[in-house]
Amino acid sequence: MMSLEQQPQQPGFPTTRLRRLRYNPAVRRLVQQTRLSPSNLILPLFVRSGENVREEISSMPGHYQLSPDLIVDEISQAVELGIGGVILFGIPAEKDATGSNALSDSGIIPQAIHVAKRAAGEFLLITDVCFCEYTDHGHCGPINKKTGRIDVDNDATLELLAEQAVVHARAGADMVAPSGMMDGMVGAIRRGLDTAGFSHVPIISYAAKYASAFYGPFRDAAESTPQEGDRCGYQMDPAAAAGQAIREIELDLAEGADIVMVKPALAYLDVIHQVSRRFPGVPLAAYNVSGEYSMVKAAARRGWLDEQAVVLESLTAIRRAGATIILTYWAKDAARWL
Repeated sequence: MMSLEQQPQQPGFPTTRLRRLRYNPAVRRLVQQTRLSPSNLILPLFVRSGENVREEISSMPGHYQLSPDLIVDEISQAVELGIGGVILFGIPAEKDATGSNALSDSGIIPQAIHVAKRAAGEFLLITDVCFCEYTDHGHCGPINKKTGRIDVDNDATLELLAEQAVVHARAGADMVAPSGMMDGMVGAIRRGLDTAGFSHVPIISYAAKYASAFYGPFRDAAESTPQEGDRCGYQMDPAAAAGQAIREIELDLAEGADIVMVKPALAYLDVIHQVSRRFPGVPLAAYNVSGEYSMVKAAARRGWLDEQAVVLESLTAIRRAGATIILTYWAKDAARWL
């Protein structure tokens, strides 16, 4: 029998020491593969009717419902910090069963776009295209009363979504983001935009949006909590196979989506990764949602977490999973930290 000294040496410790790549901070930076940039971040803003309105959202510390005149400062900060753009969510003064304010050229989002464009014309303005913020029942389109349950009338909503997208494009939106998870929504919006002369306006589709419990603070912010029922009938089941997300994205791309999104982000990193591998040439966004934001904020305020460290680690994880664009309520803070 060979002695230990006579046996062939296998590669490994102590020859291979992976800590050598970690000891020196400069070496750590040199070998990093996943990098964050402010230009990859999108800042969500909540715009409500009125003037000089700045109402803090209690469940989302540091974020506010702002009247159109006050979003100028937010956008100016975003421009200065090099953030990639903002996405606007509108809260009208009055709501009704069909969300008619969403279809008005003088509605809350067109008002905000006009102000924003005067302040920073070249800065990227994305608009949420949905009806949950505009309807008095809180669902993402008109209710179909023939089914015997609370459900959105999918096909009736498609025409309205197309009209809403055209209203936003006519006001000057650079990109539209349909978030209602209606079957056929991307195709209807693409046809509407093209017919109206806005073939250059891209669509970033909430292609795989889950019926998540992480949206609670957003519903406070957008005043969009359903008055009856829930959204499980049209948003994706968290327990569904990831292949269902792949199917949703395939359909949206076939209908003309330019960018696709997975929402939420942190609880669905596996889905983000699978989508990025399945569609390597497609820009992929992920939404670091309100519940993910509020949990860290609450823990940080009690001294349980280092907010900056946790946020940058979380955003890095989303980026590493495959997202090239991240919608996050930390966009300004992260840009400063970076």
